[in-house]
Amino acid sequence: MNWLTGITQVLLVIALLAAAHVPLGNYMARVFLSSKDTKLEAVIYRITGIDSASEQRWRTYFLAVLGFSVVSLVVLFGLLRLQHVLPLSNGKPGVAVDQALNTAVSFVTNTNWQSYSGETTMGFLAQMAGLAVQNFVSAAVGIAVAVALIRGFMRQRSLFIGNFWVDLTRATLRVLLPISIIAAVVYIALGVVDNLSPDLVVHTVTGANGATQTIPGGPDASQEVIKHLGTNGGGFFNANSAHPLSAPNALINLANVFLILLIPSALPRTFGVMVGSRKHGWAILAAMATLFVLSLAAVIATETSATTPAVQAAGGAMEGRELRFGIIPSAFFAVATTMTSTGAVDSAHSSYSGLGGGVLMLNMMLGEIAPGGVGSGLYGMLIIAIIAVFVCGLMVGRTPEFLGKRIGRTQITLASLVLLVSPTLTLAGTAVATLLPGTADSILNSAAPGNQPNPHALSEVLYAFTSAANNNGSAFAGLDANTPFFNIALAVVMLLGRLVPIGAVLALAGSFAAQPTAEATPGTLPTHRPLFVGVTVGVGLVVSALTFLPVLALGPINEGLL
Repeated sequence: MNWLTGITQVLLVIALLAAAHVPLGNYMARVFLSSKDTKLEAVIYRITGIDSASEQRWRTYFLAVLGFSVVSLVVLFGLLRLQHVLPLSNGKPGVAVDQALNTAVSFVTNTNWQSYSGETTMGFLAQMAGLAVQNFVSAAVGIAVAVALIRGFMRQRSLFIGNFWVDLTRATLRVLLPISIIAAVVYIALGVVDNLSPDLVVHTVTGANGATQTIPGGPDASQEVIKHLGTNGGGFFNANSAHPLSAPNALINLANVFLILLIPSALPRTFGVMVGSRKHGWAILAAMATLFVLSLAAVIATETSATTPAVQAAGGAMEGRELRFGIIPSAFFAVATTMTSTGAVDSAHSSYSGLGGGVLMLNMMLGEIAPGGVGSGLYGMLIIAIIAVFVCGLMVGRTPEFLGKRIGRTQITLASLVLLVSPTLTLAGTAVATLLPGTADSILNSAAPGNQPNPHALSEVLYAFTSAANNNGSAFAGLDANTPFFNIALAVVMLLGRLVPIGAVLALAGSFAAQPTAEATPGTLPTHRPLFVGVTVGVGLVVSALTFLPVLALGPINEGLL
């Protein structure tokens, strides 16, 4: 694939996202500003005993998130363990305890890390009633938390930030489900498999002595859409979004990237409309777009640099990439999936160059804020903006305020907690894994000739814990993560990486809602102009660079300079 074709595909997706930005952002704002329930929602509230007119304090809101997550975790774990006695198991046995725990935590936290091969491990019921359902509701939880933070900026002298159950229901029924239904029909029309047929065994044309091949089937299109739209990730098949039954052509590949970026890129507009300052929505979007473009340019540059005759003949490094897609669209997908909390991949990230793989890791280390996961990207970028306001206030002696809300000791402590959770989990997990007897040997010696430690092996482990701590779910895939240690360790990291930041964000929303809204004065720092956008981008980069630079130097940077 030549440069013109690849860049044209990238620009086409960006143009479609730009066209959808305002209408979708405005629509989501109306959904969460409306005081009216639909008839279906009213029926659900009546059955479940939810009072949609009541609101919750931030602690109650967080307890609702925790309760919903715990129940979801228990139900999904039970479904995976008992799938062999349930209908539509397709002959699959129950999932092992540690792997079932890892998978349940993974999908409940919107991570979708997979230490299993989908078509050989999961039955149809587990895929549809378990994993696909969590793809919807875990994404809806992220949207709900982002909306709660927005209400914190909207309100003044209030104890309430909304109703989690109402936000969850509306995000699922009014945002995620309608788009998924339409997109699933399109995907099926374009050739993505979606059926309840058992695996088909066929005789190969060239196979000797009657050789056969097993062709899997299953309800993939319906799950493929929400896994991208909800920035969930994972895959019905082991080859993920590179599998020909999931992504039969380049058009589906581009549609996947479009769905991944659709809601996260529209949420800044929702934010601007709901707080009554569209210019602040544009500022947040500009910061996101700047980081995304920088990352995309860096990955394309590293992966198209021809340094050997073989690479020059192929026009770039084609190892681990689908010929149907090519280098630039694959890099586009890789950046999209690591800049959001999406674990889907259409190329092997472990096959990227040392520096290219390092950029993909850095994308997650930034906190996946450009544009980030569904909901989590927006509140992650708002946290960076709050830190930037505080830093600027210290430098110029102005009162640190954002949208009329004072950034004091409580607020900066909560914002800092959100930033520190991921690095702590990532670095601690990587350290334990590389030092633990037995585990360390299998990791550091696995990919090196003569059983010698090498930087790529360290990158494998670092990527795994980075992906888990940031609820991404993608992997370098050279690491055998289906062991009791990794299944349990990564499950703990995923759970803490999801729930601790959500708790801090909701506490921050409550503290903002309780404040009065101060009027802007000549001493107020403008937080919607290009200068502040640049400062926000710089703060996001510097915080991650200072935290992760030493370990990146030992892994991907070291590998890239060899």
